[in-house]
Amino acid sequence: MNTKTIIGIFLILFLYSCESNQLRQERLAREEQQRIELAERQEQNRIEREKRLEEERLERAMREEQERIERENRLEEERKKREIFERYINNSLRTGATPWARYYGANSPCNVSSCSQIVVRTPRDSDVVVTIKRNENVVQHAYIRANSSHTFELQNGKYQTFFYYGKGWDPNKQMRRADGTFILGGFISNEHFGKDDPERFSNQIVTYTLVLQQNGNFSTRPSNSMEAL
Repeated sequence: MNTKTIIGIFLILFLYSCESNQLRQERLAREEQQRIELAERQEQNRIEREKRLEEERLERAMREEQERIERENRLEEERKKREIFERYINNSLRTGATPWARYYGANSPCNVSSCSQIVVRTPRDSDVVVTIKRNENVVQHAYIRANSSHTFELQNGKYQTFFYYGKGWDPNKQMRRADGTFILGGFISNEHFGKDDPERFSNQIVTYTLVLQQNGNFSTRPSNSMEAL
């Protein structure tokens, strides 16, 4: 092998070696860049994961706090209802009392010659508040204890009689009327509204004897506070 050939071979090897070092450096640079980018992505993913976990933790804490508040409010509401029930379940008014006098006034006797009477006899198992309406307005009302009777005196005319049955009189209970307003005073147990058809009275006595039926309803037609009050 002559000298020129040997020099050529060394030159080729030198050039190859130089090129290989350059490629290796480029590869290492790329790998370093990839490593940096991977580390950045991993760090970003970690930050986002921690942020998501923190948001979930806060949402869960807020939800649990809301549930706790609602549970405590529900328990407090139940406690108040139980307290009211225990306080008033055995409370009755005297027969003839007018618990809604502040709204409808006291019952006035009939001072004319043309008068009629409505007699109401209550069942043995329920107190009753009777309202008597004329032209959609309550003109008389009275509380009647169970197994009692009460007589209303009215000037002759057309009236409709309503019956509000129940047990345990709560003077602070809100009762809704048709005009959207409320009056205070109502039963806390076994409530039921009944009514008779409008009737024209002319120097007569009409007696209502209220009894419980086997199905738990009363002998009058169903009604509600919106009609009766």
